[in-house]
Order: sequence, then structure tokens, then C-alpha cells
Amino acid sequence: MGAAMRRIQAGSALSAFGLGFTVPYLYVYVAQVRDLGASTAGVVLAVFAMAALLVLPFSGRAIDRRGPVPVLLVASLLAALGAVGMGLAASVPAAIGAAALLGAGTAVMQPALATMIVWSSTPAGRTRSFAMQFFLQNLGLGVGGLIGGQLVDASRPDSFLLLFSIEAAMFLVLAGIVLTVRMPESAVLPAARPASGRGGGVRALFAHKAMVQLCVLGFVLFFACYGQFESGLAAYGTEAAGIDPSALGIALAANTAVIVVAQFLVLKFVERRKRTRVIAAVGLIWTVAWLFAGYAGLGHGSQTMATAAFVSTYALFGLGEAMLSPTVAPLVADLAPESMVGTYNSAFALVKQLALAVGPAVGGPMGAALHGPYILTFVLFSLGITFLAVRLGRQLTPVQNQPSLAARPSRVVAQHQPAKETAAA
Repeated sequence: MGAAMRRIQAGSALSAFGLGFTVPYLYVYVAQVRDLGASTAGVVLAVFAMAALLVLPFSGRAIDRRGPVPVLLVASLLAALGAVGMGLAASVPAAIGAAALLGAGTAVMQPALATMIVWSSTPAGRTRSFAMQFFLQNLGLGVGGLIGGQLVDASRPDSFLLLFSIEAAMFLVLAGIVLTVRMPESAVLPAARPASGRGGGVRALFAHKAMVQLCVLGFVLFFACYGQFESGLAAYGTEAAGIDPSALGIALAANTAVIVVAQFLVLKFVERRKRTRVIAAVGLIWTVAWLFAGYAGLGHGSQTMATAAFVSTYALFGLGEAMLSPTVAPLVADLAPESMVGTYNSAFALVKQLALAVGPAVGGPMGAALHGPYILTFVLFSLGITFLAVRLGRQLTPVQNQPSLAARPSRVVAQHQPAKETAAA
């Protein structure tokens, strides 16, 4: 990695480290520590998510016009203010306001960081760059959560103020690191700079058939995995499988461990295959994961076997995540026209946020009460991932689908235009 990429990755990891301090404890903090009640905690979490949905449609255009660095600086400062505000929030309006700032700031960080990675990499190196970001972010979240768990004390609000202060400090560190980054002139995307007045926007994105299909695929991916982790799948495990709540922590730890161990082991495999075939394979792996979950809750084995099967479900999800991280995010960037990298990254982040909002709302009640239909539904969604991935492969150029085919830095990806623009030309 060059100096710019090293600093981008370091800032990304530190911001994830800060988030790890508070994300697992936000509900408990609002509902119990500040004694604002469960309903208020639910509203705060909803505002956190809704703020992201509101700002993401505008962040992409801002990134393309102003560049990712100024947008990331503003997002970091907003998130830092939100974190401090949350640590001091003793009333419902204060907690809701802080959640809005924190949700909006953290939501914009991801597409801004992704765009910086695009500008600082080539299509061939982009796969490894996004894999490294995913690895470091998961490591940062895990370590932050582990340390935060040792510092937190539900009987002492000051301990939570410490956590939120550390989170705010990490966002400010990210802003400081970003200020030192000199964005290189990319040999692959030389025109990926703020463009004034050039065509683009949402209309151009919707005219791009491959990107629309990728967004649909992305929604299914996030809905069938991340949208179930802490809602439907957890409810199903405790209600249908009788999993001890402590085993949920073991399952999540297994998921993280597989990601950390497998990320760079699968990287060479992923780099030499077509991206859509890798995504299709993930769909099959997750199908097996949901069948394991079905055995845990609907089988007639011992409690030990049910727990082992449930933990294996999370581990298989982790393997799929490790395969997706160097595949999906680089593909989004490689599909983007030169002046719309930020727009494409923000659009895909919005799709992810929608899936994370809808997933718990659908999966939670089903996982708790409709055990058989819940498993069947997500087995079908996982098979749908494979189907959609194969279909997407027909829309991609060979280099977009497998960047390793390019013997030298190529402008094929950078010059790709949505279908309508190409036809008009």
C-alpha cells in the first residue's frame, strides 16, 4: 500500500474501533442507565437508522462535487458531536438529537472512505484494499467491543460517558488522519475528481442496468445475513432451538473469528475467479448455514448438537462475508462512471441501510414465532443470491467480472457508461 492508502485504512480501522465501544450498549444505556425507558431506546435506535437513510441520498453527489475528503471531515465532526451528545444525554430530546447526528455522520463515512480507496487504487489492487478495510473494521469493532465491555458499568453513567468520549476521540483522529492524506492521481480513474455540471445523478444510475441489478443483489445479501444477526436469527435460536443467551455471544465470536482467520486465506481464491461466481458460491454457503440453523431449531438432536449447529451457522456466515468483502465493494466502484464514484458508493450504502432496517422488522417476528417458515424463507433468499449473481454476470465486461484478466492498468472499467449513455453516444 502507498502512504495514502495506509492512512485511509488506519483511519477506517480507528473509527470502527470507536464504534465498537458503544454500539453493543446503546440500547442498555438509553433504556436503563439514563432511565429513559425501552420505548425511548427503540425510538433512539430508529432515529439512528433513519438519519442514515435521510443523508445517504445526498452524500454521493456531495462526494462527487466536493471530493471525499471534505465530506469525510464534516461527517467525522458530526459523528464526534453526536457521540459526546449521547454521552451527556439525560433527556429524551437530547438523546434523539445526539442519535440523529451520530447516525448521519457514521452513515456518510463509509461511502466517503470507499471513494478514497477507489481514488488510491487500481482495479487489480482494489480487491485487496477493500478486503483489508473489511478485515481491519471487523477487528476494530471486535477489539473496541471487548475493551468497552471491561470499562462499562450499568450503575455508573460516567463509565458510559467515557465510552462515548473515546468514540468521539476516534472520529476526531479519523478527521486528523484524513487531513494528512494527499490523494494520488489515479492512473485508472484520472477523471474521478469533483465534476461541475457534468451529467449524472440518480437518473443515470437507474439507467445503468448492471448497477441496478447489483443493488437488488446487495439488498438480498444484506437482508439475508446482516439483517438477521441480532434480530430474527437470535430470536429463532433462543425460542426454537433453546439456545442459551450466552451462546449467542459465542456464535458472534465464531463469526468474527472466521472472518479474521479466513479473510486473507480466501483472497487468492477470490482474486482468480469471476466475482459473480464467488457471490453465487456465497449464496450456496449461506443456504447450508440456514439448513444448519434449521437443524438446530427443528431437529431432534441433543442440546449440545443444536448449539453446535447454531454456532456453525454464524461461522458459515463469516466465511461468506470474507468472500464478499473483496468482491462486492470493488465491483460497485468498477461499475461507476468516472464522475459518479461517490454517487454509486452512497447508493449501495443506502441499499445496505434499507436492508438492515427491513431485515429485523421482518425476521424478528418470524424468527420468534414462525420457525419453519422463517428457515424456509431465508433458504430461498440464499438461493436467490446465487440466481441473481449468475444473472448479473451477463451484464459485466470480462475485466469488471475478473480484474485479474487485465495484464496492465486498464481504462476499460473507468470508461464504462450506463446503457442509455452508451446508446446515445
